[in-house]
Amino acid sequence: MADNNANIGFEKQIWDAACVLWGHIPAAEYRKVIVGLIFLRYISSAFEKRYQQLVEEGDGFEDDIDAYTEENIFFVPEEARWSTIAAAAHTPEIGTIIDTAMRAIEADNSSLKNVLPKNYATPDLDKRVLGDVVDLFTNMDMSDTDNSKDLLGRTYEYCIAQFAAYEGVKGGEFYTPSSIVKTLVAILKPFDNCRVYDPCCGSGGMFVQSEKFIKEHSGNRGTISVYGQESNSDTWKMAKMNMAIRGIDADLGKFQADTFFNDLHPTLKADFIMANPPFNLSNWGQDKLTDDVRWKYGIPPAGNANYAWIQHMIHHLSPRGKIGLVLANGALSTQSSGEGEIRKKIIEDDLVEGIVAMPTQLFYSVTIPVTLWFLSAKGAKKQPGKTLFIDARKMGFMVDRKHRDFDETDIKKLADTFEAFQNGLLEDVKGFCKVATTEEIEKQDYILTPGRYVGIEEQKDDGEPFEEKMERLTSELSDMFAKSHELEDEIRRKLGAIGYEL
Repeated sequence: MADNNANIGFEKQIWDAACVLWGHIPAAEYRKVIVGLIFLRYISSAFEKRYQQLVEEGDGFEDDIDAYTEENIFFVPEEARWSTIAAAAHTPEIGTIIDTAMRAIEADNSSLKNVLPKNYATPDLDKRVLGDVVDLFTNMDMSDTDNSKDLLGRTYEYCIAQFAAYEGVKGGEFYTPSSIVKTLVAILKPFDNCRVYDPCCGSGGMFVQSEKFIKEHSGNRGTISVYGQESNSDTWKMAKMNMAIRGIDADLGKFQADTFFNDLHPTLKADFIMANPPFNLSNWGQDKLTDDVRWKYGIPPAGNANYAWIQHMIHHLSPRGKIGLVLANGALSTQSSGEGEIRKKIIEDDLVEGIVAMPTQLFYSVTIPVTLWFLSAKGAKKQPGKTLFIDARKMGFMVDRKHRDFDETDIKKLADTFEAFQNGLLEDVKGFCKVATTEEIEKQDYILTPGRYVGIEEQKDDGEPFEEKMERLTSELSDMFAKSHELEDEIRRKLGAIGYEL
């Protein structure tokens, strides 16, 4: 590509340059501005490439919408093409022109109706700086559409992550840290021609990583069927744009909807379900859903939706399906309001394949520790009657003082541990992993906290004989006590010198 910044932080370049737009605009509104421009730049580039191909073919189909949609490319009307936007970048009308472009695209592409942001003409946006940001996107070399798709996709994800950090708790509504998503995908290993489902899909990160995994391991892309649902309107729109940029044909419904009250995929049986549902969601409407067919293992309590999410996902599993989800740690051990009994029944049905305790500070929105749950459809576990427990709380590295992350080595270690377990080759490692039978879990009152099973990490023997070590340590402790007494006497003398006695 013409600009090698793509390999050395183009995403950050876009973010840093665009941040001058922020001003007094609320983060959520600013987010719409940036992700909308990323979306518009890519679909316009893909359209222009296809347009030139059709012109060269000479059959007169360059203005035929079907000639684009059959290639999974959005048709972009003339007033919405990036050349039109770029030409007006430094005019006072640039905001109105972008808003007009968004409306025109929606008019010609029914799947994007009411999805695209149209807030560029607002007086709060500095039009001079908006023009500078347009220039940044204009100067990208988009001649290689597939690579450009990846570049813009990465930029989109990077900006979403930054917004999550800036928006705090609200950021957690639309973004799951990529390392967590990659860990779920690496352990589940989605395959070609599978159905992937996320009932609370946020901005669609689970789908992006699933497609990436399949492409990297089989060379194919676009071979998964994607189904999702999201209750927040703005987040649903972000997911729709994210899927469009990635070229993923996803069924996210025609509108946002509450998963519990309006299941948009009632007959779906998915091969892989990956989700990061809202932690400990209260007031989710249990009183109106007590007779729901999804509650096979018991009615979830009104004050916490954790076991409602789990059972909803189990309900949507195919006969060989697998689930990977993120939950707050309380779901591992709670006994209140029937949750313990629900968990017991799920365990006795042999659905829980693995539990991974994660470190704190992985999320931008919360600091509480979380756990990854891996469940399989009844009869689908490779190791029947056994569950893998992993304590990964010491893994990862600190990105800054507030946030921890996993690198590829960490993710591979967890995925390899699961694979060894599934193949019957895993040996227990104290403090890290343990394969437990259902009987052992029963003895622990069906509590799934990994620490109960993996134990404490064995300390390496330093070779120093016990008697010598104790003699050395007691001598060191005696020296410390003596020093503390010296300091105590010194403090007394100094206080006495100024008229104070202890």
